[in-house]
Amino acid sequence: MKSHNRMGLSVPLAVTLVFAAAPLWAQYEPVGEWAPRFHEDQPERIPGPDIGDYLGLPITDAARLRGDTWDASLLTLPEHQCKPHPSDYGVRGPANLRIWKEVDTDTQKVIAYHTHISWQAPERTIWMDGRPHPPEYAAHTWQGFSTGKWEGDVLTVTTDHLKIGWIRRNGIPRSDRAVVTEHFIRHGDYLTDAVIITDPVYLTEPFIRTTDWAYDPRQQIAPYPCESVVEIDRPLGAVPHHLPGTNPFLKEFSERFNVPFEATRGGAETMYPEYRLKLATEK
Repeated sequence: MKSHNRMGLSVPLAVTLVFAAAPLWAQYEPVGEWAPRFHEDQPERIPGPDIGDYLGLPITDAARLRGDTWDASLLTLPEHQCKPHPSDYGVRGPANLRIWKEVDTDTQKVIAYHTHISWQAPERTIWMDGRPHPPEYAAHTWQGFSTGKWEGDVLTVTTDHLKIGWIRRNGIPRSDRAVVTEHFIRHGDYLTDAVIITDPVYLTEPFIRTTDWAYDPRQQIAPYPCESVVEIDRPLGAVPHHLPGTNPFLKEFSERFNVPFEATRGGAETMYPEYRLKLATEK
């Protein structure tokens, strides 16, 4: 004989209604304090890449020219000293990361995720409420405009409206027309962000890289006040650069690591193992 509750519903039916009203599963939230892991690409992410090292980057001729004419002293200019990394590169630097969510009180639905990164203290909003991206003429910012959606346990984020930024910290640029797709994937106490950059100006193919963190609930992120100063006396309006064909440092990476100079020039083909066969046949 079936038992009944006070509303007259059979117990199996009542249980069915409870589970039908609940979500099938809860996503594996990325919320928390995360400390960066630097075992991946450490030479590029901390001391910085070599001048002229474009190996493995699917860059266009325009991007290559930007890299060839770039001078690291540009970063000593006061107007460049306190700019944050754009959101697609911010995770690569000294990126102690905090993620928290904003929840609607009435519906208990997640409206947005917010992030804070230690270096230069940029904060970003990832909208989860289905709002559309703004029109092209809307302002472009360092963090861009981001929307997210869950795909199983993967939080997929799409970002546009970014200011012009950089793909590698040796002058290789990323344009303000780029669209960035990220996949945040949590495995227990580890978080991975797989970043895919599609740029019609400076890339011939999507560029993909991953960054990792470890859960660190005792992490404390200090404030990051930044004040620009005059580091080097220069004539008013002087901007460090190299004219095309005059950069004396472009071959240093090739010579130091005994890498063919042609390979250091990058391009989509240098991303693939088959490129080694091409170099062998051209010797």
